Amino acid sequence: MNEVLEFLRNCWTYYLATVEWDQPRVRPFGTINVFEGKLYIQTWKSKNVSRQIQSNPKVEISWFFDGRWIRVSWELVRDDRVEAKKSMLDRYPELRGMYDENDDNTEVLYFKNATATIYSFTEAPKVIDL
Repeated sequence: MNEVLEFLRNCWTYYLATVEWDQPRVRPFGTINVFEGKLYIQTWKSKNVSRQIQSNPKVEISWFFDGRWIRVSWELVRDDRVEAKKSMLDRYPELRGMYDENDDNTEVLYFKNATATIYSFTEAPKVIDL
């Protein structure tokens, strides 16, 4: 997990793919955090991405850095605990102007059944179970 987390934090922006009915949806994300040994991302419950995840929790992210790229496939699980939200916002204090761990709109989700694959143009793919 540390290799995947380091890769993701070096990239700053990654792309999250969800499904809405039969249409793929991809958008940039930037938050990633480890809380209680699990990888978490963050959004608002009022966004379309949240509704898409709740409808179909199987998602993928992808990002590129330094000649390598990574794809992580997993299911996302909502964690409504204030402690999990606070941990995310403590990691990204600049988001506190829009998000608060005590509101009912801030949402954090953790990776379940995740597999990461790191690719490059010069090496065989490396698969990591998270």
